[in-house]
Amino acid sequence: MGRALLMVGWLATAGLVVSGWLGYSVEDGASFEIHVLLGLASALLLLFSHSWIMFYLIGTGKAIKEAVARGGLESHYVEETKDLKNLSYPVLMLATGLAMATFIVGGGVATRVIPAWIHHLLFWLTLAVQLRALVREGQVLERNRRLMLEVDRKAGGD
Repeated sequence: MGRALLMVGWLATAGLVVSGWLGYSVEDGASFEIHVLLGLASALLLLFSHSWIMFYLIGTGKAIKEAVARGGLESHYVEETKDLKNLSYPVLMLATGLAMATFIVGGGVATRVIPAWIHHLLFWLTLAVQLRALVREGQVLERNRRLMLEVDRKAGGD
């Protein structure tokens, strides 16, 4: 499940890139509409993937905590689940917030209330943080997978 959510995050990032390219090459109303719709879809996919990865880490953390209690295992497994959340949540929240801000500010640019350079700056910042978030998610999800396998093995699960 974690890998599938990570793939959705990469798809959202590809959508952001294409939307950005369209935004810089807008010459007519149709291009602008596609830019806005693709930006919205990409931002929503990004929000979906990051939110569900956070919920996934909460759920697997709870399962590990219960397995540790049932199997009488060392408590460091529970602490590691907390470390994984602490490693990933800040960058996931930042990427999510920036994606929302970029889309919202884009509306201000379209109505000529906000200068375009602010939207451009937010786009590039969002893209950089999103790429960092995806790398961190990949690392955390892999560590989480290995942790679940180890706890399952030590707790005697099949």
